[in-house]
Amino acid sequence: MKTLKLIKNNKLPFFVLGIYFVLFLFSRDKAISAFGNSLYYLWEMIQVMPIVFVLTAIIEAWVPKDIIINRFGEKSGFSGNILALILGSISAGPIYAAFPISNMLLSKGASIANVVIILSSWAVVKIPMLANEAKFLGPSFMVIRWILTVISIFIMGYITSKIVKNKDLVSSKKNLQKESLRINEAYCIGCSICSNLAPDYFNIENKKAILIKEYNPDLNIKEVILASEKCPTNSIDIFK
Repeated sequence: MKTLKLIKNNKLPFFVLGIYFVLFLFSRDKAISAFGNSLYYLWEMIQVMPIVFVLTAIIEAWVPKDIIINRFGEKSGFSGNILALILGSISAGPIYAAFPISNMLLSKGASIANVVIILSSWAVVKIPMLANEAKFLGPSFMVIRWILTVISIFIMGYITSKIVKNKDLVSSKKNLQKESLRINEAYCIGCSICSNLAPDYFNIENKKAILIKEYNPDLNIKEVILASEKCPTNSIDIFK
């Protein structure tokens, strides 16, 4: 039973291992080559992601939510789009490093359109990339490609924001939310502080905090507020 539960909770890794096993049976050389490439990218992720998570946690803890909402929120307008483009363009690291940062920005009030712009510019119009593009393909090619790409990015951000809503991105499993109280599971370390301080609202399951009762922010329940303040990873958000 434990093995089946482990496989169920880690479907993608086991699926990939299954593909490697089948490939190994039919083409050992290709399987070894593919596995070597996977190890290379895995090692790259191991080197990059801890830094990204630390940076994300610092931004989460030190940058007030109001600043994110004002600069990147729904009402930030075209200036928010420009800031999102600049942020994505000057960011360093591979594109997968952008996903935890984007998740954090969404949780603090950034609009879907601006997150799309950040991700897209991070992927295709970063400044070092533009410099190399101009060197090998010419400045004219780079400028025209940049203009058309940026226009496309803005259009994608607008269309995505009209089709996809925040409720579609935040599932009860990955980012638990009931009314005005939310636990960001990505940062929760299962320390049990919240469940000890406010057992009527929090519980620990699978080493993560979960919400077990709806919360009314107008009541200003001291135990819940204290649990939010004492959370070592700032994983509990209370919305008015």
